[in-house]
Formats: sequence, C-alpha cells, structure tokens
Amino acid sequence: MENKTSAKDFFLHLGAIVALYAVVISFLNLTFKIISKSFPEIANNIYAWGGGSEISMPVATLIIVFPLFVILSWLVHKIYTQNPIKKELGIRKWLTYITLFVAGIILAGDLITVLYKFLDGQDLTSAFLLKALVVLLVAGAVFGFYLQDIRDKISSRSRKILAISVAVIILISIILGFGILGSPQNQRLLRLDNQKISDLQGIQWQVINYWQMNGMIPESMPSLPIDIEYKKTNQMTFELCAQFNRESVVEQDPRAIDIGYPMKESLMQNNDWSHKAGYYCFERIIDPISYPTQVRG
Repeated sequence: MENKTSAKDFFLHLGAIVALYAVVISFLNLTFKIISKSFPEIANNIYAWGGGSEISMPVATLIIVFPLFVILSWLVHKIYTQNPIKKELGIRKWLTYITLFVAGIILAGDLITVLYKFLDGQDLTSAFLLKALVVLLVAGAVFGFYLQDIRDKISSRSRKILAISVAVIILISIILGFGILGSPQNQRLLRLDNQKISDLQGIQWQVINYWQMNGMIPESMPSLPIDIEYKKTNQMTFELCAQFNRESVVEQDPRAIDIGYPMKESLMQNNDWSHKAGYYCFERIIDPISYPTQVRG
C-alpha cells in the first residue's frame, strides 16, 4: 500500500493534536484556579493563569473536547491497525515531535523556574509549588506518552487504561472545581455582583468628575440602576450602596503594597470594593489634592 497522507489522515492527526493541547490547557487552567482558591496569595506569579473564580470555560472545554480527543485518537489508532505503514506518515512524525519539543520545553522551563526562585531566595509558597508540580506531571505525562507512542511501545490495552485514568482525573478536577469554586448558579451570582461593582465604579467617577467641574458633590444622581443607591453624607463624602449576592474576594491593589508607591488612605479607601453579602454601602472621600477642582474662586 502507498504511504501517502490523505486529507483524512491530515485532519485526523491535526484534530487529535489540537484537541490534546485544548484539553491540557483547560485542565491546567482549572487546576490552577482550584489551587489559587485553596491557597490564596497576594502576589501573582508566572503560574497564575487567569483571575477570579470562574470555571465555566475550562470545564466546558474539558467536557466537550476530551471525548472528542479520545474519539480522534481512537480513529487514528484504528488507521494504524488496519494499515501499519501509515505509522510512517510525515504528518504523524511532525506533529508528534513538535508535541515532544513543546512538552520538553515546558518541563525544562518549569524546573528552571522553581530552581531560580529557590536560588534567588524567593518565597516558595504552597500554591506556587503545587502549580509547578501540576505542570511537571502533566508535561511529563504528555512527553512520556508520545515518546513511547512514536516508538510503537503502547498496546491497545494500555491505551484504554490510560484513557479511563485520564477521564477519571478530569472528572475529579471538575467535581473539585465546582465544590471549591462554586456551582454554575454561584458563578452566575458572582458575575452579577461583579457587574454591579463595575457600575458602582462608573458612578464613583461620575461623582468625582462632577466635583472637579463644579467644586461640589452632587445632591443626587439621576438615572441610577434600580438596585444601586447614592447618598451624599457630607460636603466631601458620599456613599454608594447596593445589594450583593455573595461576599466578595477582592485582591488588594498591588500598588498599595508596593513600597515605592505612597498611596494615600483616601485613595486606598476609594479603590476598596470588598463587600459582605446583602445590602452594603461603600464610603467614599473626595480628596481635593488628588482630585483638584477646575472651579476658580
């Protein structure tokens, strides 16, 4: 039989590799979010992919793409079984060696980063070490599998066991994700709260702009959303109130902990959007030095 790469061969091999990358990235993303939630850190590091507590995208990707990856891999292996000469296809070798190269680079980079932080005397936190370990295990597993696969040393039985094992690990990660980060309903409530914070930030800047243009705080704010309330409490202070579904987990502004950034107390207060569940009011202060008025006496 001729050893030519057909369109079917090309798209099956390419689809399997693309699905593999999507599964690995989504699994790492989900795992990192679980670790970040379980071991919170103030400072970010190179492993802190993404923010917040949303897990919808990685979970959705894993649920859809992992079965697709298994099916595509099975179809590719079926081609090899029916026509062993297809194992010598150029597309297979190219994609496999590219995957080995990428996995090897990630493994080396992961180990270099951990060693660098250790030698540099930096704090090796639990979250950082766990994320580094996850990267090491995942990249090592991918590297080991495809190295054995290109050498044709993986039996059909081993493939089935591996597929089941990976499926169980992914299922456990999804369950842990929902258990630690919250259900889809909880994610929806958090999203609504985040949108409310965004609206409050916009209103706050409207008040500050009004002060800078007129030299006073407005007595009222027309056309506010129905669930947001504005209160003028003094000549230089006001409150923004709203009803929240969940207690916030808001990271501190990194500038406030930077030694070289002398943030004023009023600015720190105006940038603090942490809140309890239920009805909550944010006290705000107009600092005339930070927000000079354009009104001339």
